[in-house]
Amino acid sequence: MNDSANSVNFMAISLMAIVIVVFLFVYMFIYKRLKIYTRKTLNQWDDFMLDLFKIPLLWILVWMMIKSFAHLFLKDLTVFKYLIHANNIVLILSAGWILIKFVKLGAYFLQKKLNVTVSDNLNARKRLTQLTVFQNIADTIIVIITVSFVLMTFDGARVIGKSLLTSAGIAGIIIGFAAQKSIGIFLAGIQIAITQPIRLDDVVIVEGEWGRIEEITLSYVVVRIWDERRLMLPVNYFLEKPFQNWTRTSADILGTVFLYVGYDLPVQAIRDFVPSILNNNPNWDGRVFNVQITNTNEFYKEMRILVSSSDASKNWDLRTEVREKVIDFIQANYPECFAKVRLNSDNKLQTGAKGV
Repeated sequence: MNDSANSVNFMAISLMAIVIVVFLFVYMFIYKRLKIYTRKTLNQWDDFMLDLFKIPLLWILVWMMIKSFAHLFLKDLTVFKYLIHANNIVLILSAGWILIKFVKLGAYFLQKKLNVTVSDNLNARKRLTQLTVFQNIADTIIVIITVSFVLMTFDGARVIGKSLLTSAGIAGIIIGFAAQKSIGIFLAGIQIAITQPIRLDDVVIVEGEWGRIEEITLSYVVVRIWDERRLMLPVNYFLEKPFQNWTRTSADILGTVFLYVGYDLPVQAIRDFVPSILNNNPNWDGRVFNVQITNTNEFYKEMRILVSSSDASKNWDLRTEVREKVIDFIQANYPECFAKVRLNSDNKLQTGAKGV
């Protein structure tokens, strides 16, 4: 009798394994056919959805098959309750995974409505920053709830699971641990999303480095430095320490070029020459151009050339171009007017010489 029962159980388990393997082959075949079809469509959302739910949907279907086989053929086995327990955990994890995927899908559709490629992308970057941070918050809450339900499936850990969900609620947990540094950083990430001292793609000067905000999470911020390095900073850095944000309200920016020349250089000649550099220059936005003497001493005068651009990258290129061409202009037309320090025959400083 026992041999007969064991034989039936073995056949049931073998049949379940064969059906699951066959199902996996059928599932992958259907997935590949759908993948070929979605690649032919003009839109991209169907490709995104297909890749997004490929594994979570497979988990759910396999769970349904194992659940059905277990109740139909494996009730009398001693491992039945453990199999059902493991199956329930798979279901909870799959549900949490699918919820995270739905959050990602919603963020994808909202992000598609934001165009950050236009020159005036301030509002789009603002929305994108909020979307990114709140997506991370939603994912964190889903993970906490999912882990809580998994814990509640164990008798020994049920008290912990219930406390996570009911004793004070998720908000109570956050407030209760707010004194901890890690949760303080988490709350700082939420504050960044609401107050927005920084946004994605903002140009900032931080720790003496020029760069752009590349990524904002609930715990850290990635700044892409101009030379492709990445500066990693905790989010609370941008709430506690001073930094420069060059695109806080607008990407427009003024840039300066300083030159140190002798007193005999005619400034008007520079004022007449610089417009030839700026006219039809794609890096100049046409707003501001100025040449002024901003400082003097006994050796030279300080000449400042002020130019404007629509963003910091263009202004950098414009300033380097202006600096190079003005120096070449002075060298070609007034070579004796560069700032000089002359020494007499006794190697003593001579302050009264021409061009000093």
